[in-house]
Amino acid sequence: MADKVYMVPNPPTPNVPVHFDAAVCNGCNACVEVCRTDVLMPNPTRREPPVVLYPDECWFCGCCVEDCPRPGAIRLTHPLNQSVVVAWKRKATGEHFRLGMKDPPPANTRPPAD
Repeated sequence: MADKVYMVPNPPTPNVPVHFDAAVCNGCNACVEVCRTDVLMPNPTRREPPVVLYPDECWFCGCCVEDCPRPGAIRLTHPLNQSVVVAWKRKATGEHFRLGMKDPPPANTRPPAD
């Protein structure tokens, strides 16, 4: 056993940046080759999706998704703290607003609370 090296995924990490659709992915490992931070490693089983070995190291650059020859095989999921909020709701009236809407509400002119 002393002459073998093992790579083991980091299971306690809640972040899973890259999701593979096993029905679409053919295991070509193009995403592994293009990954800038070596988050992905080839699966030891042929024709299987790569292993997300170091999910916390992902930069969310999207190179793996762009260079994949099979559309839909890889999906990149940004963490909630990096997601852009595109809608909000006024508590008093329940009125919904969206970024870029035709008639946005007037700007808030109230001073901040002390």
